[in-house]
Amino acid sequence: MAALLPVGFDQAVMKMDRARTTITNIFGRVPLTYTRFSLTPQTDGDSSQVEMKLADEEECGDQPMGDHLVSHQSGKNGCKSLCFKILVVVLLFLIGFLIGYLTYRGRACPRQSSNGDSEACLMANGVTEDEEPEPAMPTIMYWSSVRAMFVKKLDATSFVTQISRMASDARDAGGDNEDNLAKMVHDNFNSAGLDKVWDDEHYVTLQDFTRNNNVTLLNGDSAEWMRTPTSYVAYSYAASVTGNLVYGNQGTEKDLKDLSGKIDLKGKVILMRSALIPFSEKVRNAERVGAAGVLIYPEPMDMRFPDGKYSDDIEAPFGHAHFGTGDPFTPGFPSFNHTQFPPSISSGLPQIPVQTLSSNDGRVLYDKLQSAGCVGSGLSGCTLKVLLQVNNTMADKKIYNVFGVIKGLEPDRYVVVGAQRDAVGMGTCKAAVGTSLLMELARMLSEMVKEGYKPRRSIVFASWSAGDYGAVGATEWLEGYLTTLHLKAISYISLDAIIQGSESLQVSTSPLLYNMIVKILKEIPDPVSNGQMSPKFSYGFPMDDSAYPFLTYSGIPSASFRFQKEDRRYAYLGTDDDTFEHFDKLVNINSMCRTAANITGQIILRLTHDHKLPLDFTKYTEELLRRTMDLNKQKGALINMNLDVKWMNSALGDFNRAVATLKKDFLDSDLENNPFLRSLNDRIMKVEHSMLFPYVSPKESPFRHILYGYGNHTFDAMKKHLDLLKEDKSKFNEDVFKNQLALLTWTVQSAANALEGEIWEIDNEF
Repeated sequence: MAALLPVGFDQAVMKMDRARTTITNIFGRVPLTYTRFSLTPQTDGDSSQVEMKLADEEECGDQPMGDHLVSHQSGKNGCKSLCFKILVVVLLFLIGFLIGYLTYRGRACPRQSSNGDSEACLMANGVTEDEEPEPAMPTIMYWSSVRAMFVKKLDATSFVTQISRMASDARDAGGDNEDNLAKMVHDNFNSAGLDKVWDDEHYVTLQDFTRNNNVTLLNGDSAEWMRTPTSYVAYSYAASVTGNLVYGNQGTEKDLKDLSGKIDLKGKVILMRSALIPFSEKVRNAERVGAAGVLIYPEPMDMRFPDGKYSDDIEAPFGHAHFGTGDPFTPGFPSFNHTQFPPSISSGLPQIPVQTLSSNDGRVLYDKLQSAGCVGSGLSGCTLKVLLQVNNTMADKKIYNVFGVIKGLEPDRYVVVGAQRDAVGMGTCKAAVGTSLLMELARMLSEMVKEGYKPRRSIVFASWSAGDYGAVGATEWLEGYLTTLHLKAISYISLDAIIQGSESLQVSTSPLLYNMIVKILKEIPDPVSNGQMSPKFSYGFPMDDSAYPFLTYSGIPSASFRFQKEDRRYAYLGTDDDTFEHFDKLVNINSMCRTAANITGQIILRLTHDHKLPLDFTKYTEELLRRTMDLNKQKGALINMNLDVKWMNSALGDFNRAVATLKKDFLDSDLENNPFLRSLNDRIMKVEHSMLFPYVSPKESPFRHILYGYGNHTFDAMKKHLDLLKEDKSKFNEDVFKNQLALLTWTVQSAANALEGEIWEIDNEF
């Protein structure tokens, strides 16, 4: 029976006796026998016996009291029964209080102590050593302490040696050097003490360079000038074409539209500068106007050079022509093993050849066009012919993505940070810097966990392969785990080509991350001036950014950064000259890498530290309102089709109300009520995913985001279609437009419903 008594029961009884004695003294007499039972003092001092007495009649003064207490002391009847009832209540209260207090003291002792404090505390409160107190919840550190701990570690970190070592060899995707680097990253994650490290294997189709592509300027049937470039454009169509050469500036849709107004571009070979938009978009625009082929060269005036020293000599850059991401021969599904799936080809693969040239070779062709009067107006008489021969071959490769994770208190919610590992050439700026940042962030954050910081959510570190071919490794992973990631991944942060200069910071982001990034950047000094940074923000991403498929394919809020001079790319990016020596002259490596790591690290920590996810879901209200206002500008055209945007306005109104409701729910919530708070955070996570258009197949239209994706399902596509009423009414299709408007309206309504919460919380009259 003793084992069933509460901890500290003996001490409680002793203290109860002392309390009873005190009360007795107050009333000036020893306790009498209580109703039903008594602890009657014995003459020999033994107070442990209990004497049971039945109540007899007793008088209190002259008033009868009903049931009486029988006193055996001096032969006299006792005090009034009312006093004893009060004493009984007081004593019971004291017993409960003392037992509860002693039990609390036992549980409040420290679980572990090197100086014996824990043992002394337990013994003092009647708890034996083999009794296990209840486990304590992990302590969440204040943000100021977390930030200070991270910055201290960052200040002691050097990046130079590691970047230099990784940039010592070329690392073509699927090659031996790249595989060795994958093993090094894997070992680095293990040595950093991450909770789990694993590899993700894929079999993908890339394209190899046979080094026998040719560009020939013809004079009649003979060759006047010929070059065999040192680089290539992956996924170019392998063919030999001849056509008149024309200059297409930067190859934007507007550039080629303007050029088409002066000359028929069908069958032409278009010479373009490499800046402003991805190669794949340039080729796509050329195909749409009927061009036979594309030549791309870097114009030095568009570039940023080491030490600011201008150079006319830039090698032919590497790029890819697939208007999409991932393996173009397994669109919409993962390339774990080709034999599992039927043959399929992405619609984004070009059907015309494309080749890059050095800056000098590009200028030679441009100068010849200019001297022949074929730049600007009056192009119809230009007959400068070129022969373009592309002989690239497809190749099956096995690639590895490498992952490591720090598990949080909510292990099934995680932030992903990633960097491409491969590079055609040395790839210092393009891949070595990002991979170095990734490994150092993993080490620093893991050390913080060992020293007491416990993130609320998990952190996944990802080293991607085949990034040079259009985020192949990253996209295949997304395709393989799509149904899991959109429910569990909070955000993605890209480290690719993050440092291309030091003059300014360009930020591409989802609207959900905007306010958080602004607040973080206010506390990080500019690495050059040491003043406050003035970043330039843009929503969404170009297709050659590895964050693009995370946002537009998977609906995961994402961000990427570029330190560079205005819109000028690093001149040697994607060339054999992207070496450590050139990069060392471009920037102060340690200073810039620490700033880049500081930005990324604080974003990761913010997303994994705060109770409430720091994602500003109100920003999408502004974005959707802006797109709706664009439609309202053509209200007259809509009325002529018996249409208006009242249903879109209604859906937007429901979205606004859902946003307001969620804000109120957070304000009214108890931040310590973890299950309820988690349900609110999950509603925030649904916002981005709800922006994916649900009425198209991810295989046919993978980039389904209605604001930042690509395809006829986007707001931009609907707006362009409506603009045809002004530009070329014959191309406008009223039925197509009505479907676009209806399905986009219902997508916004579905986003509002997802944000509202449970179905019984939804109350709209759409």
